Amino acid sequence: MTKDLEFQVGDNAAGRLLGLIQRIERLNEERDALGDDIKEVFAEAKGEGFDPKTMRKVISLRKMDPGQRKEMEAQIKTYMAALEGK
Repeated sequence: MTKDLEFQVGDNAAGRLLGLIQRIERLNEERDALGDDIKEVFAEAKGEGFDPKTMRKVISLRKMDPGQRKEMEAQIKTYMAALEGK
């Protein structure tokens, strides 16, 4: 199996592998830059009096399928009612 890998890498596969790795590295750099931009937006929101933690929760809820979100909200209400009853 190692000989097969050496043969593939010796061919054009080495160039292809390098190209794929370089693409991944560039995408990671872009992701890091986007992460920094998102942090800046949350800092701006906080400066304007909004709560970033709550904003993150709203964003995660908006990503959810509406049916799943309603089911989760119903479960939360049930759990909270059970806890309040104690």
